[in-house]
Amino acid sequence: MESSRNREPASARSTLWRWLAQAAAAAVLVTAYFLLPLDGLGPRRPTLSWTLFGLALALIAALLLQQISHVLLDHPHARPGLVIPLLMSLSILIFATTYQALAQRPGELIGLDTRLDALYFTMVTLATVGYGDITPHGQTARLVTMLQILYTFIFLTAAATALSHQVRTVLLRRGTNHHEP
Repeated sequence: MESSRNREPASARSTLWRWLAQAAAAAVLVTAYFLLPLDGLGPRRPTLSWTLFGLALALIAALLLQQISHVLLDHPHARPGLVIPLLMSLSILIFATTYQALAQRPGELIGLDTRLDALYFTMVTLATVGYGDITPHGQTARLVTMLQILYTFIFLTAAATALSHQVRTVLLRRGTNHHEP
């Protein structure tokens, strides 16, 4: 009984440190999104832009699939609670960056003028809210929007499901450990 009391504060501290690390990493990602000089992407360098977009999404998808498989196979060293939310956030920022780059081409995205607009449009599309204040009019913008919807359905939904499975498993294990004599 004494050992479980000693473990609880360490576990709580560990959880707190993980949350703080995750919040700090998310803050770094969002800050980088707003501060990095990404104006060279888009219509000025389409080949580089599309290559980076495709490689970034493929890499994030592969890392998400790895984390999902670790959860499903109950891998002992998996850290999905830290990795999955960061990968999900990174994919959102990549889509926002792509929309910002597309908005540099006249007629592609009506109403999208700033990086905040691009992040907002990405989140609205992700949530399937669709307010209509920013609309993809060009064929390329519509293609990227459909790609984001498919990417969300396939990868982000699977990642969120794996993350919730992991949380449920941890909570069940903790509940079982607290009831032992």
